[in-house]
Amino acid sequence: MKKIVYIFLVMTVLSFTGCTNELDTNPKVELTLDELLAKDPQAVAGIVSRLYASFALSGPNGPGSSDVSDDPGESPFLRGIINLEDFTADAMKNRWGDDGLDQLTTTSDWDENNKFFKYLYNRIYYTIPQCNNLLSVLGNVDVEGKDQVIGEVRFIRSLAYYYLIDVFGKGVLATEDNFGTTESLPEASRTELFNYVESELLASIDLLPQTNGYGQANKAVAQMLLAKLYLNAEVYTGTPRYDDAATYIKKVIDDGGYQLDPNFVAIFSGDNDSSPEIIFPLIADAVNSQSYGNTTYIVNGSLSADTMTLSDYGAAEGWGGHRSTKAWYGLFGDLDTSTDDRAKLFWTEGHSYEMTDYKKWTDGYPSIKFRNSNFNSPSSPTSFSGTDFPLFRLADAYLIYAECAVRGAAGTDMGTATQYVNDVRTRSHASTISQSALTLDFMIDERGRELNFEGQRRTDLIRFGKFTGGSYLWPWKGNSLDGTSIPDTYRLFPIPLTALEANSNLQQNPGY
Repeated sequence: MKKIVYIFLVMTVLSFTGCTNELDTNPKVELTLDELLAKDPQAVAGIVSRLYASFALSGPNGPGSSDVSDDPGESPFLRGIINLEDFTADAMKNRWGDDGLDQLTTTSDWDENNKFFKYLYNRIYYTIPQCNNLLSVLGNVDVEGKDQVIGEVRFIRSLAYYYLIDVFGKGVLATEDNFGTTESLPEASRTELFNYVESELLASIDLLPQTNGYGQANKAVAQMLLAKLYLNAEVYTGTPRYDDAATYIKKVIDDGGYQLDPNFVAIFSGDNDSSPEIIFPLIADAVNSQSYGNTTYIVNGSLSADTMTLSDYGAAEGWGGHRSTKAWYGLFGDLDTSTDDRAKLFWTEGHSYEMTDYKKWTDGYPSIKFRNSNFNSPSSPTSFSGTDFPLFRLADAYLIYAECAVRGAAGTDMGTATQYVNDVRTRSHASTISQSALTLDFMIDERGRELNFEGQRRTDLIRFGKFTGGSYLWPWKGNSLDGTSIPDTYRLFPIPLTALEANSNLQQNPGY
């Protein structure tokens, strides 16, 4: 199935170029989209595949190509999510320090000139106009299964907007209705964007099938994103929506047909496309979809031949960049005696427990959670990763339900919530908990044990009130060895200077 998706991608003759300015909404193509689909209505499958791939690949012509006028190695979408969601939080740190990465890994002194904010902003506003372009044409073209295609494209666009809401808080609302406008679009608030994405996801759920091809959106995929939107609604809009989050996560659990993978490591291995737990992956392929920005960044970045054997993890290269901190592995207690399989996914030999110097490779434990080696069959090391990134998976859905229950959401049951949490824990041979132990403090720790390095940690810490301020400290928070308080303005990233210069209607986020 993975190969079929990328055959579609390669066959696509539409040649998109970068839209780094959200107002530059007309992609340049060899044929207009109307002309292309008139010649070959089947080309829509390849175009939609290309839209999905915009979250994992840098460009259409290999790892050195880029959809946008940014560095093809540094700027891919998933790499941006990891940089901004994981390295700014407690569990993961990067040692390279190149031109702004230090600001992220120390959660300090960042501003609108940081290139990593620009990279993700540009990727968001590359993907959205491409979706708008296709949607603006589909109404006039006879395509088989058109309603489903429209549902998938609206989901993809909603996913891009979700990250805009989460990390920047505002932007412009570019849709198929204002596609091609030459005037600067007005600024849309976080609440306006939230309401738009909510309505788009509700509409796409009705259009999407119950099941779909691997790596494509179905009802459960859209419901999962909607549940995540509602889960964070109090942060995004000031109004809690935990009841709604519970409603839609129950649909994912009850109707999606997914199951917990019996082995935790299998979810993050090179053949994870067979995992029954993954709801929505960002697809990688070591040959057909090479990128420095998909799980290659996670796998290679977490390995170094100085202290590890690269081939043990299916890698031919180790970049020696990422290590976890005691804020993550400390959640498991004594790693040597823990029965939790997740506690075994840190490389400790030759490394120090304390991260006294975040730029020193041997300070802190590298995470070996993601690897490029197959779980179920032999595999050979490759320079690029073929491990898919599980953007949505069932264990997260279970933990979302449990959190909603702890927060008192209507329609939830604490007994069911406890069972879901224990299902997740016993899968990794961790001890079970009692219902009385299921608290918010336990939930944020369990999400850390289960989901760290999956592009969610910053968002989780903000929702639990632990990201800014000084009530919860971690190594190098605020550029201090033991951590220090950071301002509440850091709950949003600054709007990149390039975006402010391109559209005078945009205003910088407070505090920058």
